[in-house]
Amino acid sequence: MIVCASVQRGTASQSSPKAPTALPCGDPYGFEVLLDQQSFSPGEIDGKLGTDVSHALAAVQAARGLQATGEADCDTWRALGGETSGATTVTYVIEDADVKGPFTKVIPRDLEKQASLARLGYRSVLERLGERFHVSPALLQQMNPHVTFTRGTDIQVPAVTPFDVDAKPPAEPVEPDVTIQVTREDSALRVSRPDGTVVFFAPVTTGSEHDPLPIGDWKVTSVHWYPVFHYNPKLFWDASPKQPRAEIKRGPNNPVGIVWIDINREHYGLHGSPEPSRIGHTESHGCVRMTNWDAARVASFAKPGTPVLFR
Repeated sequence: MIVCASVQRGTASQSSPKAPTALPCGDPYGFEVLLDQQSFSPGEIDGKLGTDVSHALAAVQAARGLQATGEADCDTWRALGGETSGATTVTYVIEDADVKGPFTKVIPRDLEKQASLARLGYRSVLERLGERFHVSPALLQQMNPHVTFTRGTDIQVPAVTPFDVDAKPPAEPVEPDVTIQVTREDSALRVSRPDGTVVFFAPVTTGSEHDPLPIGDWKVTSVHWYPVFHYNPKLFWDASPKQPRAEIKRGPNNPVGIVWIDINREHYGLHGSPEPSRIGHTESHGCVRMTNWDAARVASFAKPGTPVLFR
């Protein structure tokens, strides 16, 4: 049964990003795009050197034999191919699928009220495009000033592999015995080969004081795409037990996003999120939350029996 969700809900702030931090090599946005391209996800690309980016930098530094400082330095920029990688921004022509919806323009904060909705879709074209290119809607708007996000319009987007919310990604062509490990210390998830090589890294949100991450060795039991969310207030410390149970329909703004990876610990799993900007910055009810695009990538590695280590 799918029951976990974030402690905090609602629309995340979309204030304009601050001026880029001056760096000796590269820039914050460039580091984020290069990390994303090389399977060390910085989470939502926002043009800032936040905690999630620092953890991704430390992970790629360790993988490339550099000192894992988490700093955006010149050695790391070169290790990422920053001097030869080409453009970090590309032109994209908005397609019919981006604008056709159906959109769910108003999503109430209350889960009981969310249950009355037929679908938990994107609220706008801008939000859909933001998830498609792993970028905050605020930064996407800033990259495209005075642009109307309509079909056939050319826009500038991060040069990352687009996330298609309507398509289940194919299984990753890697060894069948990868391990998924989640660590509380750096709020991170790693998919690794038996020799320790990290094939994918992503920031996550892991539990809270009331619902800590269940430390231990678990395994994947099943993967559910576009899940229905079954809200049981008795399992949520911050909910009134008088509230009725509720079934919240599918969609990218469902409380567990577009995929649920079930493990052999009742009520716990790894899943997506309707709030990519809050990954790594807020608490959850014990489960492991990621951006929808990162959750989809992890699900492409997962199958029944895949080890899941919580540390």
